[in-house]
Parts: sequence; C-alpha cells; structure tokens
Amino acid sequence: MRAGPFCMYNVRVKKEKLKYIIGIDEAGRGALAGPVSVGGILVTHDFDFSLFSKVKDSKQLSAKIREGVFREVQKAIKEGLLSYHVALISEKVIDTKGITYAVRKGVEEILKKLAISPDQVSILLDGSLYAPKEYLFQKTIIKGDVTEPAISLASIMAKVTRDKKMISLQKKYPQYFFEIHKGYGTLLHREAITAHGLSAVHRRSFCKRWH
Repeated sequence: MRAGPFCMYNVRVKKEKLKYIIGIDEAGRGALAGPVSVGGILVTHDFDFSLFSKVKDSKQLSAKIREGVFREVQKAIKEGLLSYHVALISEKVIDTKGITYAVRKGVEEILKKLAISPDQVSILLDGSLYAPKEYLFQKTIIKGDVTEPAISLASIMAKVTRDKKMISLQKKYPQYFFEIHKGYGTLLHREAITAHGLSAVHRRSFCKRWH
C-alpha cells in the first residue's frame, strides 16, 4: 500500500519516535531536454512553515516568487532550521533506464544525502512517488504539492534548481532558447529542434519524432 494512511510494515515501530518529516517532489518529468529534478526538504515534526512568505505548488507561483522562497530556504539552512537536497538525474539516465527509474534514483539519492534513520522520519511524497520500503512511515499524496507544505517546499527547490541548470545550458546551446522554456515541448522549442536537430542534452526517448 503506497497511498492513504502511513504505511506500517512493522507494528513495533511507534509513531511517537518520529522526529522528522521529509517532503519530496520532482520537476521536469515531461521535458524534452535536460535532467529530471527531485527535491527533498527535511524538517522537524513541529516545524513552523509560516516562516516562508509563500508555500504552495511551484507551478502555481511566478518565477520571481519561487526565487524568493528559494532564498528564504537558504537563509533557514544557515540558521539550522532545515536541510534539503536536490538530485538532478541526467537525460542519459532517462534515455537508458527510463523516467521512472530516474525519478526513483533521485528519491534514493535524497534520502541517502539527508541521512535520517527510517524509524525516525515520516516521508511525504507527491503524485506517484514512493520511498524504499525500509521507510516504514511514508505517504504518497495526489496533489500533495498543493496540500502539504513540506512537499510544496520540495517542489519549489526542485523547480528552481532545475531552471538554473537549464539557463546555464543556454550558454552552450543558444539556438534552443532553454532559458525561456526550460526544455519543455513548447512551440518555440519544437521549432528549434526541427531547425537544428537534437543536442547532446535532449532526451532522445522523448524526441522520437525528430530521429
């Protein structure tokens, strides 16, 4: 059971032992180019999310507001209030192993970097994501990036980090206008592919019509 109430694989684990929450979300799953980004935020169970000016799904916020929240998170990290990690899984992994594998790899990297014992943390994941089964308390929430502040923050960190990566790729591949569409399949992007072919950072498994 992945969705619904927290999964309890071992009844001896008591929920009162849980000290932390990790929220996880991804960005860039459907893009034609660049990595998929998986973000994770680690907070204590009693964390005060009102510290942040805006906490909601990154897709509902302007780029300016996302950048503002990103800076607020950086400040909170310096103050020792939370931790985060963003895993960028490359287009090469996506093409060779598939997007589902790439996102799962991102989730596993986050949990390894944040390094909290599975019996001390509850994991909140957006959409169809799930954590390895050793994380005894995990909950996959449809539209969790809207309803759960920890997932919303993870969504923002994943989105801003990936956008910065795509803007940096624009310097090497100016003909594709990555700074505008961030690798998604907009008309501008599709026309650029038609004119110039695929670059080294395009997901060939997503761009079969241009092979």
